[in-house]
Amino acid sequence: MATQLDVSKLNLQDALDLAVLIEKEAEERYLLFVAQLGERYRGDATDFFSMMARNEQRHGTELAQKRRALFGDAPARVTADMIEDIEAPDTGKPRPFMSPRHALNVAMESEVKAYDFFDQTLPGIQDQAVRKLFEELRDEEKEHQRLLTEQMPKYPDTLEPDVDAEDVDTPAL
Repeated sequence: MATQLDVSKLNLQDALDLAVLIEKEAEERYLLFVAQLGERYRGDATDFFSMMARNEQRHGTELAQKRRALFGDAPARVTADMIEDIEAPDTGKPRPFMSPRHALNVAMESEVKAYDFFDQTLPGIQDQAVRKLFEELRDEEKEHQRLLTEQMPKYPDTLEPDVDAEDVDTPAL
């Protein structure tokens, strides 16, 4: 169970720690989906979720480097039990044979969810450095949405299961 986090009281170090944790949680969730679905072919939903995990990991690393540059090894006050599903997709989203387009839609929902989190918390942020960081993070989530929208034409516009004949069990006669 997540401990309540009052974002209005965050300082810049706390906000960076929160941002790193958000990215880590999303990365781990995408990797969970990869493990649950298993890879079937290049370009399948698992391949898409693997790409999303790499993107989340890269963004988290960038934020962690910024945090270290500003605050060194100062202990974090914000912990993983204080957040839950801020950007990470819902654990119930993957399904067997989900299409790559369905995977993209799951990722888009998560990017919108993260954008909404940063946007909705801004009015309560008093610290100007934290406000600036949250505005940057919100804008990055909007950019991620744009990039995903650009990817949409590469995938068939279907949420139907991505099943080949060899994936279907046929009853013995």
